[in-house]
Amino acid sequence: MINNPQDFGKVAVLMGGSAAERPVSLRSGQAVYEALLSKGVDAIAVDVTGSPIEALAGLKVDRVFNIIHGRGGEDGVLQGVLDVLGIPYTGSGVMASALAMDKLRTKLCWQGYGLVTPKWCLLKSVADIDGCIANLGFPVIVKPAQEGSSIGMSKANNREELVAALEVAAQYHCDVYAESWVTGKEYTVAVLNGKALPVIRLETPNAFYDYEAKYHATTTQYHCPCGLAADAEQQLQALAETASQVIGIKDWARVDVFIDNNGQYQLIEINTVPGMTDHSLVPMAARQAGISFEDLVWQILTGSVTD
Repeated sequence: MINNPQDFGKVAVLMGGSAAERPVSLRSGQAVYEALLSKGVDAIAVDVTGSPIEALAGLKVDRVFNIIHGRGGEDGVLQGVLDVLGIPYTGSGVMASALAMDKLRTKLCWQGYGLVTPKWCLLKSVADIDGCIANLGFPVIVKPAQEGSSIGMSKANNREELVAALEVAAQYHCDVYAESWVTGKEYTVAVLNGKALPVIRLETPNAFYDYEAKYHATTTQYHCPCGLAADAEQQLQALAETASQVIGIKDWARVDVFIDNNGQYQLIEINTVPGMTDHSLVPMAARQAGISFEDLVWQILTGSVTD
């Protein structure tokens, strides 16, 4: 465990990026930057608007705290750049980052390990719509496979809505899939250095936990403690830890999961650079575990030294 902030050297907090989640990343990055300064760390805030190589040029940093959400920061690209440059960084490496950013490949990995995830259909074009309906029925949720923060997602209750949802998701230039709608309760589990933090139950009056519910709504409720019996929460925490291990996660992540009305745990996705804003879930879970925001940031940064 690092106790002296000087042991980190100069830390670049990389934020922003060019993905759809840029505004959230800037807010997360500013919070992380301020937390590091409050702990005495020699930190510099770097808004990446183009090439991360150009953004880092001339800075002579010892390590990077990566808080760029979405493609370009969370998908293995930045991790590969930093590996080549020889700069240690927080979070998962190239392989785990790339897998986790692609929700479809994540589901395939989990399925291969025997973990449960909702059924889905790949939607390459409108020609796939009828086969999807026959296989999944309604309702479904349609997702771009490589976006975060619920960007581009829509619920579809009929064929017309499914066609419209495909059109919305296709704007994000990646695989699009429809996933069976899970009726039940939604949970999220932060995993810090291989150990799950207290579980959070999410509740929103919106159709689902969408971008508005995540970042703007005042009606979203976060239950922590989550309301599960102790053994059920422990089982959910163990599942999140296993789900992270299967993907090869390092340092930290957040696993999203439903418990359906039959009591079945269904894994949805995993986030390798979760939000760190005032609405974000990992800091909330950390607080429940007695970890301040500043100490959470410190622990994540420590992973860049001990990896």
